[in-house]
Amino acid sequence: MSDTTFDVIVIGSGPGGYVAAVRSAQLGMKTAVVERDDVVGGRCLNYACIPAKAVLRSADILSEVREADEFGITVGGEVTVDFGAIGERRKKVITTLTGGVSGLFKKNGVEVISGEASLTADGDVKVGDTVYTASKGVVLATGSVRKPLPGLDYGGNVIGTEEAWALDALPSTLAVIGAGASGTEIASAYQRLGTQVTLYEGLDRVLPTEDADISKAAARGFKKQGIEVKTNTFFDAADTGSYDYVVIAAGRGPDVEALGLDAAGIELTENGLIKVDGALRTSKAKVYAIGDLVPGPALAHKASDEGIIAVEDAAGQKTHPIPYLDIPRATFCTPNVASFGLTEEQAREQGYDVVVGKVQYGAVGAGTVYGDRTGVIKIVGDKKYGEMLGGHVVGTKATELIQELVNAKVLEGGFPEVARIVHGHPTLSEGVMEAARAADGWLIHG
Repeated sequence: MSDTTFDVIVIGSGPGGYVAAVRSAQLGMKTAVVERDDVVGGRCLNYACIPAKAVLRSADILSEVREADEFGITVGGEVTVDFGAIGERRKKVITTLTGGVSGLFKKNGVEVISGEASLTADGDVKVGDTVYTASKGVVLATGSVRKPLPGLDYGGNVIGTEEAWALDALPSTLAVIGAGASGTEIASAYQRLGTQVTLYEGLDRVLPTEDADISKAAARGFKKQGIEVKTNTFFDAADTGSYDYVVIAAGRGPDVEALGLDAAGIELTENGLIKVDGALRTSKAKVYAIGDLVPGPALAHKASDEGIIAVEDAAGQKTHPIPYLDIPRATFCTPNVASFGLTEEQAREQGYDVVVGKVQYGAVGAGTVYGDRTGVIKIVGDKKYGEMLGGHVVGTKATELIQELVNAKVLEGGFPEVARIVHGHPTLSEGVMEAARAADGWLIHG
């Protein structure tokens, strides 16, 4: 092959793009990644998921130090926040992980092409003045971009979530618009670090896409932290001067402006996303699209799996469509929130004969040992076959605990099976078992 001819070309090196590229190379295909940023890793590693979790981890440590006396530990002197040091650790975490992606490219022989890519009418890839050809597939993996709100655009002290995680100094006040995953993470982190946060949500509860019981428990946690929560409230642009920063954490759109989709004849959905089939194939032959560009939850791990499916299809392998409902959703605010599948309300609306198993962390020993008795584990099931329709957790390590229920569902297990799996003691995972027993009608601890 020439220097401009590849088997697979991936546009974008985020969690969807880089995983697709590595898997493509593993399958023996000559692979290139086009990245317009100065570094690989995409928005997730450089500006969103990873920096967010790094700052949240610092806030978590601070909370543990402040609560240390409850565990018999006295911390001498005043506990202070060195926000500059938090920022330096954030940068170190990012550099470590993006360096790891670069290492994976090198190890697997993936070529990195710097520049902004667009599609030609033939479905080739143009970067600058050079046109590159992919014999088996082009994978579009450019992710999403922030969107302004009606009457409120970016500029001045109005910033996006990426800027919020990269502030140089700790603000005194912060308004966060949108109480979904991104907004609650920002609010929870900065409130605990010392900023007075006001969290705005136009709907009637925080985390409005989560199960109502989980939202209520999370709201109690936010109130305990001191976050001022305003639900059923739309932010007034005239109030921007009342805060050091106003963070728009509501709504993003697919990053397609530079891709030349019209020139390539690629069809879109009514919502402006790229239309794909179960193998992530677009309407243009040999062109695939994944991640935030296509329907389904806008999650990094969803993008990664889609990238694998796309390049395996390009290689001629048999693939499977993703059951999007079974993808775990994770929010790293405090308390942690995680879920998959249907909420109780959705299950009832869809006509299922619903059974619910719900326990607090305090039902098992580990909840008391680790200092979180108020966390909630909820299983939504169908009575007839014992099927798990949804799982919902709020509390310590919820983002880890949800995976057991996802795994059981994917392996075609139901809540009766989870109820009879032996769990280690004392662990928080015993709460998952007890919630399953509750759904099955024989809760032991509760």
